Amino acid sequence: MEVDGSKGSMAESPTNSQQTVSDDDEIDYSVKPEFYDPKLDDKDELWVQKRRKGHTSDAVLSCPACFTTLCLECQRHEKYVTQYRAIFVINCKIDSDQVFKQNGPKLIKGKSRREASSVSGETLKKVSCSACSTEVGVVDEDEVYHFFNALPSES
Repeated sequence: MEVDGSKGSMAESPTNSQQTVSDDDEIDYSVKPEFYDPKLDDKDELWVQKRRKGHTSDAVLSCPACFTTLCLECQRHEKYVTQYRAIFVINCKIDSDQVFKQNGPKLIKGKSRREASSVSGETLKKVSCSACSTEVGVVDEDEVYHFFNALPSES
């Protein structure tokens, strides 16, 4: 507030919140944004169909941290409905240093595949998102990927 010296009255000045302009006031909604393409969904659908070659999928899987696509063609687990398995994946990296045994929770670090296979049970390796390194599942000896930490969406 400022004091007007000539009249001795108090004149109110606007506060910071009154001086700022809302983003909604600056946006012209009558003009379509440049980044919008109404035909893009159709193009994306054709790309996915071409990659699948007519096969169906229970879901498209994405990384839960960065939403990078991990799998276009997968099968949902019958008993554990939040888990999926797949053979063809994208944007995934296998961590060969972390080997798990399916029979127990014991981690065998630094073992080669042959050494780990000599122990009873199936050998599993950690699978992470190649974009952000979030753990998304494991891969077994038959190179089948088992996703337990992925976001499914309709295929």
